[in-house]
Amino acid sequence: MSTAATTATRDPAPVAPRTRPTLDWRVRFGVLSLIWGFSFLLIKVGTEGYAPFQVTLGRLVFGTAVLAAAMATKRERLPRGGRTWGHLAVAAFLLNALPFSLFAYAELTLPSTLAGICNATSPLWGMALSLVALSEDRPTRARVAGLGLGFLGVLTVLGVWQGFHGLDATGTATALLASLSYPIGWIYVRRTLTGTGHSHLSLTGAQLMLATLQLAVVTPLFTGWPTRFPVPPLLAIAALGALGTGLAMLLQYGIVAEVGPTTAQMVTYFIPVIATAAGVVILGESLTWSTPVGAAIILTGAALTQAHPRPQPNPTAQ
Repeated sequence: MSTAATTATRDPAPVAPRTRPTLDWRVRFGVLSLIWGFSFLLIKVGTEGYAPFQVTLGRLVFGTAVLAAAMATKRERLPRGGRTWGHLAVAAFLLNALPFSLFAYAELTLPSTLAGICNATSPLWGMALSLVALSEDRPTRARVAGLGLGFLGVLTVLGVWQGFHGLDATGTATALLASLSYPIGWIYVRRTLTGTGHSHLSLTGAQLMLATLQLAVVTPLFTGWPTRFPVPPLLAIAALGALGTGLAMLLQYGIVAEVGPTTAQMVTYFIPVIATAAGVVILGESLTWSTPVGAAIILTGAALTQAHPRPQPNPTAQ
């Protein structure tokens, strides 16, 4: 899910030559799409037995364990330098601790289908923010049109013509705020952690560890120790962490290294489709016509915001 990792930086750190992966990147891309698409269902199941902060903390614990095992296998070291760790702490909050917690709280009142669609607005927020924060991102007609089209899709999903009747405004706002947190975090990472000389695996592992520590401090302040441990929600949290966070980040890390971040970010467009199908088929969530139509409009707008203008030929070049 949005995916949210330090792999979002566009200038990867130097890494050692890699052996060719056993699985083709397209297969791993499909697996990543499925994992992140099902994450919203797993969040929903997890919140049926545990408090949102407990779901997020469990998710981060299992995810960090997977990243730690990967780092140990590849003999990766944690980053060095107080400034780097300070930036990683901010990134951990914006890319993991905050959005994971917000989505967990949102799904107390929202169906997982709507949460997954709200997540798809992340590229739209990113486009709007990059025009302000990143001077090299220039607006084009296509990208501005995509921004407007995307938010039109949001209004369609929410049923604006019905006056948002039957919609939980707090839950929806919480999910949209979670999706906004990701591009803020990506911009921060791009400005502070690009070119540090550390691998993405090292940075991501440290980032998840810091996010886990943040939730370990916050969770006891808002929730008590669970009085019971229902198994299905606990298994959902374990899968959410080990697969939806740990393994997913490893897959994204490998795909970015092999085919680049632009192709890897295309996973964003498959997540809401899978999340919607999973919510309807497995959880029996209701689906009105405006949800898939609005989602299609959002994804079209998001795709337009990622379009980059073709370089103009230099007339003086011979």
